[in-house]
Amino acid sequence: MKRTLAVRVYNESGVLTRVASVFSSRGYNIDSIAVGSTETYGVSRIIIILPANAQKIEQVTKQLNKLIQVIEVNDITERACVERELMLIKVKIIKENRSEILELAKIFRAKVVDISLNSVTFEIAGDAGKIITFQQLLENFEVLEIVRSGKIALERDLGLNTEILKKI
Repeated sequence: MKRTLAVRVYNESGVLTRVASVFSSRGYNIDSIAVGSTETYGVSRIIIILPANAQKIEQVTKQLNKLIQVIEVNDITERACVERELMLIKVKIIKENRSEILELAKIFRAKVVDISLNSVTFEIAGDAGKIITFQQLLENFEVLEIVRSGKIALERDLGLNTEILKKI
């Protein structure tokens, strides 16, 4: 099962290397890692996605908490969160398929961020399902380049898990 860790750290040189080395030294693979500033000056949040069970997460959490730069480590996998990813995707276009591609983008609320006579680049943000579906539909055309960010997440204040609500 994929787990999501939220790690708050002091924004110092080399902190990302130290955090990543905790995983690599134990042979754990990181599927996704995203780092960014927080509302507090000098503090960053690292969101790490990795395949692991609860025992491995507990072990890694203990090791991360030993690092001086680490403020807090939370496993937010089971918590109610707002989660997003970002993808830029460049697709080859020809006159015959231009309107079809642009219509798909409209349905998925993807933004055109660059266009030429031969290609169009879209920006799309959302949950992984939305991103993957849009990507798969565009594979019917010629995808030239793709880049995806890692998942970012914040816990919901009200604690409502919208994934559970979708199943009702």
